[in-house]
Amino acid sequence: MTRVTAAPEATDPGAAVTRGGAHTSRVTRRRRGGKRRQRLEILLFVTPALALMAIFVLYPVFSATRMSLYSWKGFGPMDDFVGLDNYLRVLSDDVFTDAVMHNFIIVFASIAVQLPLGLALALLLNRRIKGRGVLRTIVFVPYVLAEVIAGVVWFQLLQPRTGLLERMLSSVGIPVPEQGFLGTPDLALATVFVVLTWKYLGLAVLLFLAGLQGVPDELHEAAQLDGASWWQVQRRIAVPLIAPTIRTWIFLSMIGSLQLFDMVWILTGGGPANATTTMVTYLISMGTQRSNYGIAGAASVVLFLIGFAMAVAYQALVLRRDTKADA
Repeated sequence: MTRVTAAPEATDPGAAVTRGGAHTSRVTRRRRGGKRRQRLEILLFVTPALALMAIFVLYPVFSATRMSLYSWKGFGPMDDFVGLDNYLRVLSDDVFTDAVMHNFIIVFASIAVQLPLGLALALLLNRRIKGRGVLRTIVFVPYVLAEVIAGVVWFQLLQPRTGLLERMLSSVGIPVPEQGFLGTPDLALATVFVVLTWKYLGLAVLLFLAGLQGVPDELHEAAQLDGASWWQVQRRIAVPLIAPTIRTWIFLSMIGSLQLFDMVWILTGGGPANATTTMVTYLISMGTQRSNYGIAGAASVVLFLIGFAMAVAYQALVLRRDTKADA
């Protein structure tokens, strides 16, 4: 039996070209629609953040810059334009230059002391030791305490002659200064730094522990099979692998040290004899206590420029390698 098959329809070259053009047009419209939708999604998610940044960052910077160009007591119209005189007064003020020096001392001391101490504690608490959870809690608790509460507690502990810490040191024969640790200019900044280390060491340990727990166990096991000791494994494998976390902590510590205010204000108020004044306590003192908001505005702009320059330099010189690796 012979099967009869229908002859294929004749193809019209013109119609094929028309259908191909229509398909290409639909694909192009679909792609354009996808890109437009993607841009709208980006705009939807970014707009709230940009609005908050404009309200809480850009506007205060603009307002402080405008304020710094006037001699203003905080009330009445701002009409006494003085140009850059406030900046000249701030930069020639020994109290402000000392405050900048105090901030940089805190920055470098934090990196020199808190980094190795926090890393050592993180390596210790990353081991399977008895009571590890309790030890982690003890190390981290100071960080979750409110700044004011921690400051008031340490202020009471360090009261001369009546503070618990000074009485304990005296009872074991350790001499304490007559004016107390916070009242002696040569010891006040170091004492504030000790309290800051107690308060913020937990954050460093937490970040380093998170980084260490991301190191694969296979690397530890392979190194141990090759005969590496625990210290060699940490030094050659674990610590290099958490280097991005360490660099991020250094950045956070640096910016936090430049913005230091709460603890210094509670413990010493910037004294004694401006021995612990920071840039923020200086501008707060100038603005709220002396009603010289023009000077305070100029100091805040200088603080912003220093912090911005350090952040950009650190991003370009140090953190850039991490972003390159992620790209």
